[in-house]
Amino acid sequence: MKCKAMEKEINKWATFLVENELAQLRSNFTDKSAGLAQIKFRLSEQGTNTRKHLKSEIMKLDTSGLESFSTLTAPGDDVVGEFSAPPSFQLPNSNDFDGFVKEAIQMVKPAKGTTTLAFIFKDGVIVAADSRASMGGYIYSVKKIIEINPYMLGTMAGGAADCQFWHRNLGIKCRLHELANKRRISVTGASKLLANILYSYRGMGLSVGTMIAGWDETGPSLYYVDSEGGRLKGTRFSVGSGSPYAYGVLDNGYRYDLSVEEAVELGRRAIYHATFRDGASGGVVSVYHVGPEGWKKWTGDDVGDLHYQYYPVVPSTVEQEMVEATGA
Repeated sequence: MKCKAMEKEINKWATFLVENELAQLRSNFTDKSAGLAQIKFRLSEQGTNTRKHLKSEIMKLDTSGLESFSTLTAPGDDVVGEFSAPPSFQLPNSNDFDGFVKEAIQMVKPAKGTTTLAFIFKDGVIVAADSRASMGGYIYSVKKIIEINPYMLGTMAGGAADCQFWHRNLGIKCRLHELANKRRISVTGASKLLANILYSYRGMGLSVGTMIAGWDETGPSLYYVDSEGGRLKGTRFSVGSGSPYAYGVLDNGYRYDLSVEEAVELGRRAIYHATFRDGASGGVVSVYHVGPEGWKKWTGDDVGDLHYQYYPVVPSTVEQEMVEATGA
């Protein structure tokens, strides 16, 4: 049914293009005999190329990658197989991609700096991140934990635009997979799909370091994917400029048998200490828990409030320090 609908749509647009071409040619020629000959030639050429052109454009716009339209494919044409075609967009008209990327990066100079983490424990996966996005002296707050679907989350580290675009694209593909197969895509499949897409664009200046965390039929899963197509499976990861500080807290307090409350507190504390030491991290600490019923956001605390929670100011201690300082 889908192939027939696509065939009908192509025929409709082919007719529209031919009629539009005819109207333009009629308006351009005053000599009827010359105009008629030109019209016949152009219509013949148009009739030959319209269907092939439309099919090519539709295949470019079809980013689902879930099935191929064999009835629209002539012998020798490429077939879009499952998860084989990344989204198509206009690439630079140059054979020197390395030179183009270096020049573009110098013009844009994307800034990086964040702290994200995720870890698996007995009741699911904890995902935590800060919210600071900075460019020189400009500081902004963004959402760095992306809800891919009700059971899967992704984190942002690297270029904000790159991460947001590819996470949005991954969410579309996951939804199309669910509609076509009547079941949710696994975390393993989603991470592999993203890794394959990023690998196809390696060397083009993308800056993506993301974690894909979620719950599927096999239980909790956690993967790290980067813009070079790398993909790692693990039980805990931290990505970003503040990750060394977050790892220090995370490795010290991590246990597989943590309760949900303890795991949430560990993730929040690790992100806070990273923001305290790393100038490129800050803002609001967001913590999500992904379990059998899907993801749930637990906290969204400002790091300024967390500072006084973890380091409370005791008046007696302050007075004692002042006395010791003056006495010295």
